[in-house]
Amino acid sequence: MPTHTPSVLERVQEERMQGPSTRKRLYQQLENEIGRPVVSFFTSLTRPSMMEDTDADMLEGVLQTMDLSDGFALFLSSYGGYGEAAERIVNVCRNASGTGEFWAIVPGKAKSAATMVCFGSSKIWMGASSELGPIDPQLTVLEDGRRKTFSIWNIVRSYEDLFKRAVREQGNLEPYIQQLQKYDYREIQEFQSAILLSEDIAVRSLKSGMMRRRSEKTIKSQIKIFLTPQRTKSHGRPIYRDEAADCGLVIEPMEISTKIGQLVYELHLRLNTFVSSSAYKCIESRQEAFASPFEDR
Repeated sequence: MPTHTPSVLERVQEERMQGPSTRKRLYQQLENEIGRPVVSFFTSLTRPSMMEDTDADMLEGVLQTMDLSDGFALFLSSYGGYGEAAERIVNVCRNASGTGEFWAIVPGKAKSAATMVCFGSSKIWMGASSELGPIDPQLTVLEDGRRKTFSIWNIVRSYEDLFKRAVREQGNLEPYIQQLQKYDYREIQEFQSAILLSEDIAVRSLKSGMMRRRSEKTIKSQIKIFLTPQRTKSHGRPIYRDEAADCGLVIEPMEISTKIGQLVYELHLRLNTFVSSSAYKCIESRQEAFASPFEDR
């Protein structure tokens, strides 16, 4: 059968829309350089999009079509989402890999729950500008028609601090009572559970992976910068590769001057353009691609 040769118009349209065919050669070249298959997981950084439970199913569908006997690398870019989704993605990646482990490649931003996915890898490839981030849960509320986001860790800490001050008070308790009435203790309990869940997912992933020789207590201490906003002050603040390495994470530096760095940069640029202009989420390999176009939202 004769093979179809794309017309000039088809090629131009594919380039403009950054379709999957524009990235196949990059996957091939990058796989040749690092010695294992590459699978991308990208969510839009310009439109609301989160890691969800269904992402693990889509990722598993792509992985099942590949030869992963020697492991694979997950090319990851996302602002995050649900911690439980991150845990499921880690489980899917480990079970699909013939080596029982996977690498994470962070070309730009892998924040919050995406950082938790990286914790489940055996090695994290990071460039000088690559970002991980804090994993402390956030609360988003509507106030006066505006969306506001608060650190759950800070809410719980403020409640506990206020309660302790009230217990120590020997005089007038009325000011403390008035302030404590603004809190719902049932919500505080839920917030505490959310904090413990995020911590548990992170520590378990590291304990069963790149930090397997360390105790859970040691791991928790080493990754404290990720667990609370005490050091970063902001959930969106970057944690770069040197700080990540100081925490005991296994970091593989990528330099833009190298062949791998150049391939990672171009693939990142093309995928980021695609999920900024045509789709809000993309999971793909050299052979398979799943994308969620904007009109599906």
